[in-house]
Amino acid sequence: MGCRSFLTPWTTEGNPSKAKNYKEGESKYYGRFNQGVVTINLVDVALSSNQDEELFWKIYEERLELCHKALQARHQRLSKATSDIAPILWQHGALARLDKGESIHQLLHDGYSTISLGYAGLYECVKYMTNHSHTDNGKGKEFGLKVMQKLNNKCKEWKEAENMDYSVYGTPIESTTYKFAKCLKERFGVIEGITDKDYITNSYHVPVFEEIDAFSKLKLESEFQQLSPGGAISYIETPNLQNNIEAVLKVIQFIYDNIMYAELNTKSDYCQECGFEGEILIDDKLEWYCPECGNRNHDTLNVARRTCGYIGSNFWNKGRTQEIKERVLHIDNKDD
Repeated sequence: MGCRSFLTPWTTEGNPSKAKNYKEGESKYYGRFNQGVVTINLVDVALSSNQDEELFWKIYEERLELCHKALQARHQRLSKATSDIAPILWQHGALARLDKGESIHQLLHDGYSTISLGYAGLYECVKYMTNHSHTDNGKGKEFGLKVMQKLNNKCKEWKEAENMDYSVYGTPIESTTYKFAKCLKERFGVIEGITDKDYITNSYHVPVFEEIDAFSKLKLESEFQQLSPGGAISYIETPNLQNNIEAVLKVIQFIYDNIMYAELNTKSDYCQECGFEGEILIDDKLEWYCPECGNRNHDTLNVARRTCGYIGSNFWNKGRTQEIKERVLHIDNKDD
């Protein structure tokens, strides 16, 4: 489930899915699954507290329990399902080889499948509560790690009580980023640096407008990624690196040595009119153009920009469009 979703190790003996690839005593990952995700809006929790830290933790606890109830509702709905609802998944080996009419209930416990507590907007949450970014290696970072640890503590508590593998998941939030941002503006108005954009920052990520080099970003985010065991991904933005493979290899080696899951967002565009391959540029009016022939026809410019896991040439929601353009301008305006 999802490109960034992590399955925790499963070592329980037995073969509840009746999988043909099961081997006694070996951990199994392939063919397992996630029961779903419910995402907490950390920015809403912070703004609801009006910067009162004691009240923040009280509201946080209440909102987490609300998420817990929603996750339980998902689980209870699944627990009533039989293999007949999706034979390819449950009878023919995609996820299991159960008999016709057999309940999938046994696959929902003992850690065989996971169920995810998602989160979004750590940066804005920390910024509002501390007046610092979680990248400051000080007060902001300390508070951010506490917020993340709280998520893990609740998952551990629920797991022990219910024998289900709850885990913390850095939700991709896709179009939800705009939905969350819109709702925050409606509830709290426009707050500079917090709700003044049409998106909120994904999971624990460094915000797109903050100055930070690629290696520092990956190193910092690795600490937060460790507290997102149910799934997370980090990115760095780069210009066109087609002629700088050495830099690509250095970044990949750093990723391998420092963080579990990370990727490069680079540029590989194409102009159909002149055959240019490289990076299609964007001007101060936020319009794409070919640096080779000046073509501005969107129908003959193949431009792909990746934001938080999703590649889009026709940007599909307002929040992501704004974030992508801010990233592009941020990179293109750098001297190096």
